[in-house]
Amino acid sequence: MKQEIVKEKLHATSHYLYYPDEDNIPPYLAYGFRPAFLLLAPYMVLNIILWGLVWSGILNIEFMNDTLTWHIYEMLFGILTAGVLAFLATGLPELFPGMVPFVGKRLKYIIYLWIAGRVSFWFIDYVGVYITAFLNLAMLGWIIWFARDTLLDKLQRHASLGYTAVTLFIIEVWFFASQAGLVKTYSIDILKVALGAIVVLILLVLRRVNMEAINELMEDKGIDDIFLSRPPKTNLAIFTVIVFTVVEFFYPQNSVLGWLSLAVATAILGITSEYKLQNKFILNQPYVIYLGSIYVMFSLGYGLIGWDLLNPNINGINHFRHFITSGAIGLAYIVIMTIIVWIHTGRHLTSNLYTHLMVGLIIVATFMRGLIPFFPEYISELYLYSAILWSIPFMIYIKVFFNFLITPRADGIKG
Repeated sequence: MKQEIVKEKLHATSHYLYYPDEDNIPPYLAYGFRPAFLLLAPYMVLNIILWGLVWSGILNIEFMNDTLTWHIYEMLFGILTAGVLAFLATGLPELFPGMVPFVGKRLKYIIYLWIAGRVSFWFIDYVGVYITAFLNLAMLGWIIWFARDTLLDKLQRHASLGYTAVTLFIIEVWFFASQAGLVKTYSIDILKVALGAIVVLILLVLRRVNMEAINELMEDKGIDDIFLSRPPKTNLAIFTVIVFTVVEFFYPQNSVLGWLSLAVATAILGITSEYKLQNKFILNQPYVIYLGSIYVMFSLGYGLIGWDLLNPNINGINHFRHFITSGAIGLAYIVIMTIIVWIHTGRHLTSNLYTHLMVGLIIVATFMRGLIPFFPEYISELYLYSAILWSIPFMIYIKVFFNFLITPRADGIKG
C-alpha cells in the first residue's frame, strides 16, 4: 500500500518539477485552472441571468444596435478565453516537461485582464468597440504567447493547438474590424467561421483529454488495457468541419452544403468507435459516456443542419446550431472542467449523482432549445426552461467543486 502511494505521488510530481519558487501562493492561484474555473462557472450562470434580462427588456443594453451578434460573440469568445486559459495553463506543463507553470501574482494579473474584458463587453455602449477589442484581443493574444512552445516545438507534437488559437485570434480581429466598420463582412458570418474554428479546437482538446481521463479511469478501476485516441479519425472530422465552414461562408445557399454537413456529422460520430477497446468493455463507464456525448451532440447538430438544408419544408438551422453550441460545447466545458478538477487537485476521477445531473441537464436543455421549430406553440416556455436547465449544472459545479479549487491538493503536492 505504501509503495502504491509513493508511485502515485511520483507520477503526480512528474508534472510539477518546475513549479515556481514563489512564497505564499494562495490555493486559488496555485495553478491556471483554479481561478479560471472559480470565475467561469459563476459567469455561465450570470450570463444566463443577464441575457434573460436583456431579451426581456428589463436590462437596457443596446450592444451597438446589434444585440444578437454580440450575444453570440460573448457565448463563443468571452467564455472561450477562460476555458482555453485553464486547459493550456494546466496541460502545457505536462505536454512540455520543463515549462514553468503560470501561477501566483502573474496568474492573478491575467485573470484581471479576463475580468476587464467581460466588463468592457457588458459596457460596450459606454467604453466603445476599440477598448473592448483591445482588452479581449489582449487576453487571447497572451494565451497564444504563453502557448508559443506548441508552435515552436521542432516535433510539432501539439502545434495544431497553437495554430488553431492563432486562427481564432485572426478571426476575432476580423470580427472587431467588422463591428468598427473597417471591413464590410457581416459580423454574423464571421462568427459562423469562428464557431467552426472553435469546434476544431475542441476536437483537438478532446483527443488529449480522452487519452488522459480514460487511461486514468482504467488505471483506477484496475482495467488492464490502454486507450489510444489516434489522429486519423479526429483529423478526418476536423477536415470536414473546415470544408463545411469555408463553403458555408462563401456559398451559404449551395445545396452541397447539406451533404457536407451530413459528412461532418458522420465523421465526428465515427470518433466514438475509439471507445470500443479490443480486450475490455468500457462503454458503461460514466466518463466514457460523458465524453462520448460531446461527439454525439456535435453529430446531431451538424446532422440536423444538413437535413434542414436538404429539406425545403424545414427552417430551423439557427435552432439546430444550438446542438453544437449549447449542447456539444456546453458539455465540453462542464465535462473537461470536472475532469481537470478531480485529477489536478490530487483526487481520483469520480462519478456520482452530481456529475450525472450536470451532463444530463445540459443534454435535456439542448433538446428543449434545439427542437423549438417542431413545437412553435411552446416557444416562450422552451426558451425559458431550457435556459434555466442549462444553467443548473454550473450551479451544481459551484456547490460540488469550489471547495476543491480554494484548498490545497488532497495529496499535498503543489499546484
